[in-house]
Amino acid sequence: MEISIAADNRLHVLRNEKGYNRAVAAVAMAEGEVLAPFGARETLGAPTYLTVQTAPGTHILLAPEHLQYINHSCDPNVFFDTDRMEIRALRAIAPGEEIQFFYPSTEWTMDRPFDCLCGSSACLGRIAGADQLAEAALERYVFNQHIL
Repeated sequence: MEISIAADNRLHVLRNEKGYNRAVAAVAMAEGEVLAPFGARETLGAPTYLTVQTAPGTHILLAPEHLQYINHSCDPNVFFDTDRMEIRALRAIAPGEEIQFFYPSTEWTMDRPFDCLCGSSACLGRIAGADQLAEAALERYVFNQHIL
C-alpha cells in the first residue's frame, strides 16, 4: 500500500510501507511536454545522493523539493534539461506511470554508484555516472551539454 506524501498538478509522490518514494504522473503527458520547471534550493560544489549536476563542479538540491523523488531508469521517460531548467517528457506518459530519468544524463561522476534494478531489457547494470558508460550507451541516451 502506498500513501501520497507530496503532489502538484503534474505529479504525485507516493511512499510505500518500506519507506521508498516514487514520483508518478498525475496527468497524461505528450512527448516533448514540460513536466515541471526546476531550480536550486541550494548549490553545492560536489555531488551528493540528492543533487543534480547542472555544470562542471555545480550540483543542486532541487526546488521544488518533491522532484528529488524522480528515480532512475535505464529506459527513462523524462529528461532533466539543465540548460532550460525544466523536466521534459521523452515519450508519452500515462497517468499513474512512474516518472524516471537516466541519472548519467546529468551526472558525470556519482556520489553513490549503485546496481540498477530498473527491470528494463536495456538495463545497464551498474550506474556510476556518465564517465563510466560504454560508448554504445552514449549513443542511446540524451545528455546535457556539461556531460557531452
